[in-house]
Amino acid sequence: MINKRLLIKNLLAHNDENSFYDKKLKLNIGEREGKAKFLKHVCALSNSNPENNSYIVIGVQDEDNSIVGTDFFDDSKIQNLVNAYLSNPPLISYENIPFPHLPGNLVVGLVSIRPNHGKICSLRKNIWKYYGGSVFLRDGSISMPKVFDIQITDVNSEIVNSIEKHSHNNIELTLDGVFDFLQKRKDYNATYKVFKEYFVVCWAGKKIQAKNETFYSRVDIELINEQVKLFYSDLDQVSISLTEEQFKILEYVQLGLHDKYRFYPLEEVIIRFKDSVSYDIESKLLFEPPEFDKKTLYHIYNINSKLLERLKKKLPLDKQQTKDLKNLPSTYLLCYTLIRKFLTLNLKPSATPIFRLQLGLMGENKSGSTL
Repeated sequence: MINKRLLIKNLLAHNDENSFYDKKLKLNIGEREGKAKFLKHVCALSNSNPENNSYIVIGVQDEDNSIVGTDFFDDSKIQNLVNAYLSNPPLISYENIPFPHLPGNLVVGLVSIRPNHGKICSLRKNIWKYYGGSVFLRDGSISMPKVFDIQITDVNSEIVNSIEKHSHNNIELTLDGVFDFLQKRKDYNATYKVFKEYFVVCWAGKKIQAKNETFYSRVDIELINEQVKLFYSDLDQVSISLTEEQFKILEYVQLGLHDKYRFYPLEEVIIRFKDSVSYDIESKLLFEPPEFDKKTLYHIYNINSKLLERLKKKLPLDKQQTKDLKNLPSTYLLCYTLIRKFLTLNLKPSATPIFRLQLGLMGENKSGSTL
C-alpha cells in the first residue's frame, strides 16, 4: 500500500512540474474559472499518461516546493464534476494528507488521476474560456490545447512506477504515524484501532454526552497506512461506531429555534475493510429538514428582515436584536429550507395556506426584503 505522504515527497523531489504531475498552492473549484482550470489539468494529465497514474499536489509553493498546506477539502463528489464536463473521463480521487509540521487544520491535497488506457479525454461542453470538444495535453509543465496530430503515447509509466514503488508503506512508517497522531491529539483522547490485522485508523475528539447518546466535536480521523486524513472538523458533532470490519461516522447538524436545539443526522460515512487488503468508503446523505410551525417561521423571517434593514441603515441594536443577529444565519437557512421543500412539491397557490407563507418568505411581504 502506498504511503501518500512519502509519495508526495518523492513527486516533489523532481523539483518542477512535468508531464505526470502538477502542483498548486490552492484549489478553487467553487468559481467557474477555478473549475475550468482544474478540468483542463485533469484532461491534459489523463491524455499524457494513458497507462500510468498522474497526480496534482495542492498546498505547495511553486517557487521553492515548500509545503505550506491547504484547508481540509471534503469532496467525495469530485468525480461527478469530472464526469459532467469531460468525455472519456478518468477515475480520480482527492485525498487530504497530513504533515507533522503543519497545523492540525491544514493538509496537503493529493488528486490521483487513474490511467485511461488510450481513450482521448476532452471537454464535453463549454466552460469559462474553453470550448466544448477541446483536447489538452501536457507540454512539459504546461497544459496545452491540441487541435491537430493528437497522439496518445505512453512515456511516463516506468518513472511513475518507480516513484510509487519507493513510496510503499512499512512497519516503521506506520508506527511513526500512530505515535505522531497520539502525541499531536493527546488533548482529545486520541486512540487507534487495527482492522483486518493490517489497517490502522486513529481518531480523536472532544466527547459530548447528550442523554443516552455520545457525540464528538473537534474530530480528527486518519488512516495511518496511507497517511490520509479521512475526516476533520473544528465544530461539528459526530457519532463514531465500529466493528471488526467497518468504521462508521455519522455527522449531525444542530438546528432549532428559541434556544431549543436538536441534532439532526446529516451524512453517514462507512469505511469497510476487506480481507483482500483493500477498503472502500461509502457516503450517504441522511438529512431531512425539520418541521416548524409556519406562523413562527414567518414571524422570525420578518424579524430577520427588519434586522437587516437596521444594519443597512447603521442603526444601533438592543440586547435582544444582538442575540437575534447571532442566530440570523441559521434561522434564515431554516426559512430557505422550507421554501425549497414546498417548491419541490409543486403546490398550487390555492392548495394550502402554507403556500402563501412560502410566497411571503420569497419576498412578497411588507418589508420588501428577499432571501
